Amino acid sequence: MNPHWKIDQPNPDIINNFCRSLPCHPVTATVLANRGFRRPEDVDAFFHPSLSNLRPPFPMKDMETAVKRISRALNSHEKIMIFGDYDVDGVTATAILANFLQDAGADVSTYIPHRVNDGYGLSAKYIITQAIPSGLDLIITVDNGSSSHEAVDQARQVNIDVIIIDHHTIIEPFPEAVAVVNPKRTDCTAGLADLAGVGVVFALLICLRKHLRDTEFWNGRPEPNLKHTCDLVALGTVADMVPLRDDNRILTHAGMDIIRHNHSRPGLTALLALAKVAAETVDSEDIAYRLAPRLNAAGRMEHAETALSLLTTNDRDVAGQLARRIETLNTRRRKVQKNLIDRIHANLKDNTDLLKGHSLVLWGEGWHEGVLGIAAAHFVRMYHRPVVLISTRNGSGKGSARSIPGFDLYQGLATCREMLTGFGGHALAAGVKIKVDRLDEFQRRFETIVHVVTGKTAFTPDVRIDCKLSLDDISDHLLDELELLAPFGTTNPEPLFISHNIEVVSWKIVGKVHLNMRLRQQSGSPGRTFQAMQFNVNPQKKVPRIFESIVFRVGWNRWNQSRTARIIIEAV
Repeated sequence: MNPHWKIDQPNPDIINNFCRSLPCHPVTATVLANRGFRRPEDVDAFFHPSLSNLRPPFPMKDMETAVKRISRALNSHEKIMIFGDYDVDGVTATAILANFLQDAGADVSTYIPHRVNDGYGLSAKYIITQAIPSGLDLIITVDNGSSSHEAVDQARQVNIDVIIIDHHTIIEPFPEAVAVVNPKRTDCTAGLADLAGVGVVFALLICLRKHLRDTEFWNGRPEPNLKHTCDLVALGTVADMVPLRDDNRILTHAGMDIIRHNHSRPGLTALLALAKVAAETVDSEDIAYRLAPRLNAAGRMEHAETALSLLTTNDRDVAGQLARRIETLNTRRRKVQKNLIDRIHANLKDNTDLLKGHSLVLWGEGWHEGVLGIAAAHFVRMYHRPVVLISTRNGSGKGSARSIPGFDLYQGLATCREMLTGFGGHALAAGVKIKVDRLDEFQRRFETIVHVVTGKTAFTPDVRIDCKLSLDDISDHLLDELELLAPFGTTNPEPLFISHNIEVVSWKIVGKVHLNMRLRQQSGSPGRTFQAMQFNVNPQKKVPRIFESIVFRVGWNRWNQSRTARIIIEAV
């Protein structure tokens, strides 16, 4: 899918004001203006994120009720179950809440459902088959529960209290739980709707720790240090692709600082080693593309309990064993994922009419449910339209959906609710359940909705370039300033530049499909060159002597305590 490349044109007065007041490089000022900054004082807080600048979570709806109920459970030694989710956000949320409650002396256990056997979220079946026999007094859901009406009703009938801690889109009526702490509630005015599930749990722990302090609970026992949990908060936040601004940016920055200074836990240290990520230079890209896929592989291919055990163990030997197991599962995940994507590509090649619509809804018997979301995201990137992939068996289907900016997936599925047996998620990612005999009807209805909402804009993505940048204008000072904009992610993308008339001084193919080059500005200093990479190229295609234009990212490449500038080419 060929994008529309658009160079942003921010207000020159804002750029000049940043250059004078901060002060900063004009390129940095341009990027800041493109990200929506208007005042120098806001930029200073952005450049230096601090936990002290987190918004107070106490006003969150139902937070006080949840805190008091958990406090009562601690003081009464009640049996508490943390019911999590099988993705990285759910696993990290489960881990930090379990660790906190264990430090508080709680009688607490954890449960993460099996993706295929149990499905997503708290179910009535779980209440009947496991919660009641276990004699539970309190269930706390994390990263799920906002649509678990039947399960909550079943729990109430047998006097098991449920507290829901979640961040998924939620609509009224809410489940009749003791408390529903979800910043996306329309009646929640705390301004924290962007938090990931693990971020909402972190907010809960801030409030719970303070309440326990006020009631002198910590007398005689050490208070948990919440900053030490931020490594896991960063993992879950980046992995769930929530906006990396405000509190999410602060929490992610704090978490990466912990990892970089070798204060993280044994499991994460073992995972970093296997993923070949240097802890001292870890960034959000490492989390998104190296760490999160490995942790997710446990829940996709086997059971997420393996990932939870990895992140909670204090034994380095056990951590090493679990990390190696996860590496094996991730290798298997890649093979299964490639097989499914290849099958779908072959289907689309034989049935080209499927690509004439505004959406792509496909299903197949026995498709591996663990890789549907990844495959859907692949086809969204390729065809730039909402994609729903559904695995069918025994007359029922379970699927994963991914969307594009401009089409709210959750709302789109909500308009199809009468033909679905279940759905939930966000604007850009969701899960569905459906009977096989409703698939054709759903495909038609969903296509109509996407067509109405997106019109003719669905098929060509807009990619925004921050500004023109000559290679000769790249300096150590500029790279240091651009690095202050990290961590990069949703709503805070890594800066993208364009440059013209670039000479290829030398090149070679590495890793079979990656192009490694030395580049220089054709009209610039003859001796000044830059190392550059372009990934996933056609190795048979001739490399020109001159690139008319390149679209690229630039930053520091750190290795063995040294650093050099490196260009990553996105398009030529």
